[in-house]
Amino acid sequence: MLSARSFGSLALLVAIGATAQAQDDPALVARARKIHAKALKIDTHVDFAPAQMTGPSPNYATGIPRNQVDLPKMEQDGLDAVFFSIYVGQRQDFSDTGYARAKATDREKFEAMRALVDKLAPERIDLAYTAADVRRIHKAGQKVALMGVENGYGIGTDITNVRKFFDLGARYLSLAHNGHNQLSDSNTGEGDGVWKWNGLSPLGRQVVEEANRLGIMMDISHPSKASNLQVMAMSRAPVIASHSGVRALCNHSRNLDDEQLLALKKNGGVVQLVAFNGYVKTTAPDSPERAAAVVELRRQFGFGAGQGGARRTAGTQPNDSAFAAYRLKLAELDAKFPPSPRATVSDFVDHIDYVVKVIGIEHAGISSDFDGGGGIVGFNNASESFNVTLELVRRGYGEKDIIAMWGGNLLRVMEQVEKVAKQIQAGR
Repeated sequence: MLSARSFGSLALLVAIGATAQAQDDPALVARARKIHAKALKIDTHVDFAPAQMTGPSPNYATGIPRNQVDLPKMEQDGLDAVFFSIYVGQRQDFSDTGYARAKATDREKFEAMRALVDKLAPERIDLAYTAADVRRIHKAGQKVALMGVENGYGIGTDITNVRKFFDLGARYLSLAHNGHNQLSDSNTGEGDGVWKWNGLSPLGRQVVEEANRLGIMMDISHPSKASNLQVMAMSRAPVIASHSGVRALCNHSRNLDDEQLLALKKNGGVVQLVAFNGYVKTTAPDSPERAAAVVELRRQFGFGAGQGGARRTAGTQPNDSAFAAYRLKLAELDAKFPPSPRATVSDFVDHIDYVVKVIGIEHAGISSDFDGGGGIVGFNNASESFNVTLELVRRGYGEKDIIAMWGGNLLRVMEQVEKVAKQIQAGR
């Protein structure tokens, strides 16, 4: 079977995917299932609510109906390893009090992850700190938990907090989220053209150096383009984009344009393409009637105005029975005011194809942003991950390439970051 590298153009890959889907035969599906079972499947960005790791059932061990990721869904032929997001929202409070509040939120999430692996389900999932840990835990038959800090806001102005986060288990770090902070500009500056640093702040540069020294992967998914290019130019280690799309296919400030992709190739990093509807496919906005109806429905059920998952509604989510009622009402609303068509697995794999064509298969990976707004038709929770593998097989990707994209590329970068850290610490 042809490797993806053998295809001459992105158009050919897409055409093969479009025609093969209608012609799936048992042998093709069986081949895909064999590859899927063999791959170590890593999702580099999943959100969570701390109470789900420490509270009574339903929880991460028993399964949470409204969640896109929990242990039962990971175990249903789903994901093998997950980077859980140590996330804090960006406030425009740059006082010592604001930083302390953000750091406390980060710490609560670090502690919740320890509760998951130490108390809630120690026989089913374990925490990894190195690439070798990931392979060892997976080989032992357990699921793998890792942690990434999505927003450096909680570092404050104390560079020693980078080490503290590392010691707590952080293995990637995004300098900013949505909104500029003390370390970096955010992608959101494109909305109004207002920038704080025109890239990285002086402190942000120090944080990159410290992350290199410790062995923390730098994550370029949320900062501004200028920040990302500066990080990639100065980092001694490869970087990752933990959950981003291709800007040429979906023009969103969160996605990477070709200049950033080529810089990432030069840096040796990997972009983890994200199955997030708004970053996969540009769709028409909801009608004013539907938008107003959704906001009102969410208000009635305690969700607030956001569209996303646990991260955006933590503390205000309805219980599971109320959530089920909400879903029924939402289905009624969908019938009355049809939503714009959502992105599909095929649309998502178009982003993978593009990265393979432009910078090479060794720089492509997979992520979801589940429980933080992610999810597309066919890959809307962890148990549906096989559909991504099946689409890759339809398009002609071979076993070696699929295994690389599902986790091999990410582990290669993680190992290189660890190697660079040892060199820096040794004075080389």
